Amino acid sequence: MIHLSDRLNAMEESATLAMARLSRTLRSEGKDIISLSLGEPDFNTPQFIKDAAIKAINENYTTYTPVAGYDELREKIAHKLLRDNGLTYTKDQIVVSTGAKQSIANAVLSIINPGDEVIIPAPYWVSYIEIVKMAGGIPVVIEATVEEDFKISGEQLEQAITPRTKMFIFSSPCNPTGSVYSYKELESLAKVLERHPHMVALSDEIYEHINFIGAHQSLAQFTTIFDQVITVNGASKAWAMTGWRLGYLAASKPIADACNKIQGQFTSGTNSITQRAAMVAMDADPKILAEMVLTFEKRRDLVLNYLLKIPGIKVNKPTGAFYLFPDVSYYFGASFENYTINNGKDLCMYLLQEANIALVDGSGFGAPKCIRISYATSEELLEKAMQRLTEALAKLRK
Repeated sequence: MIHLSDRLNAMEESATLAMARLSRTLRSEGKDIISLSLGEPDFNTPQFIKDAAIKAINENYTTYTPVAGYDELREKIAHKLLRDNGLTYTKDQIVVSTGAKQSIANAVLSIINPGDEVIIPAPYWVSYIEIVKMAGGIPVVIEATVEEDFKISGEQLEQAITPRTKMFIFSSPCNPTGSVYSYKELESLAKVLERHPHMVALSDEIYEHINFIGAHQSLAQFTTIFDQVITVNGASKAWAMTGWRLGYLAASKPIADACNKIQGQFTSGTNSITQRAAMVAMDADPKILAEMVLTFEKRRDLVLNYLLKIPGIKVNKPTGAFYLFPDVSYYFGASFENYTINNGKDLCMYLLQEANIALVDGSGFGAPKCIRISYATSEELLEKAMQRLTEALAKLRK
């Protein structure tokens, strides 16, 4: 009998991917499932980006690429970071990867030793914890509630630091909550990091351009901690390039070199055609995304207005990304016919079977009282889904 590794057995499956798989199965059986589970824009990749890919194919960009990415692309990313974020990096401080997830894994595997502690605010993106565990690190979770807008303070970060702390990982705008850290909130975190120069902060900014409150704020803007910050971003969310698989990180050169070394033994360079297409995305003025961002904001308001009318639900007003993350613990202990709701997973399964809506249980995000709703779909489907949700929850009795 073949025994799988302890590493694998300690790893949890991605909650979002598991629900997406179940949704596809039910759809194949003929059920009218509205999936609000995946974090994927429902917009098509802009034509000018697709044209650049076609041009690259015709020009035979079909050979292996440098591990860290084409020099031209890394130079364009450096220009984008200066233009949009006020961050000064050289191309040698940038590593292009097969998605932001790989960028995060590269960074964690480059820095974390077994037993090192990594502070992660909850709710968190599902893969942070598992990537840290894969490196042998110990996740230290700071819980933030809906009343706190799902954000932590500098004081909370300080209290979680021990002599074994080596890294802090967070996202803004946040998946799964949509919360966005302000300049002052980031400044309070930066002051803590300044007092702990042995620590590295990984700032996941993949939702940067899906922001409803103005200019995005990057943690690396604070010059006293610039070399302690790893900025992660990519093309998937803003440019609707999820399937193209392109992410990148920017960091001090020793960290970038380490990530390059790690990646060289895993995947080597990112897809050549994707890189050529991403070049024009990096050059593009983010202002052309305004219509898409406005569409997401209208959808947020649509879903939020429904949630605010449902008894017992607690929800904040997120200011970025395309998720709502309501606290649904009011319904724990309720039942309907053969269903009993003991936790968020039970509630999601009830809504899937009874209302044909696919949502994601919050336990995978470190927030078992909540569920995640992705509003990256049409207003028509969101209206229908929220009506179904409202009716299904109204059937539950304690």
